[in-house]
Amino acid sequence: MRISRKAEYALRALLAFARSPQGQLHQIQDLSRSEQIPVKFLEQILLTLKNAGLLTSKRGVGGGYMLQRPASGIMVGEVLRLIDGPMAPVPCAAMDPVEPCSCPDPATCPLRQMMTRVRQAICAELDALSLETAVEESRNRDILAFDI
Repeated sequence: MRISRKAEYALRALLAFARSPQGQLHQIQDLSRSEQIPVKFLEQILLTLKNAGLLTSKRGVGGGYMLQRPASGIMVGEVLRLIDGPMAPVPCAAMDPVEPCSCPDPATCPLRQMMTRVRQAICAELDALSLETAVEESRNRDILAFDI
């Protein structure tokens, strides 16, 4: 399973918010530069995240975006589904398939059954991983790194 560039950028932006003190405003230009995300694309992504209730914004001089909810309450799986839609290695393995199954018999198709288990495992992992946990894990890796 591969996530879209848009989902990758959304997660990178949200993780930048999660690394900052709670309530800190981030301006689009600064976030674009630090995360190397094109400004126009970032504007669209941040608007989507705001409309979904993950971000809030302040207009005017000194304005910007910040997390609306604590980083501990924003799960990676939630973000990926928001941006990319249902997660499934094959369309018929989605929780609510939007495409008809191309299998001869969907009820007994071993590929659909196998990919449904894969989807469930991936979703369970991503739905248990918060932005806060991802940031903490990356900080712990930095602390443990040393040269011999």
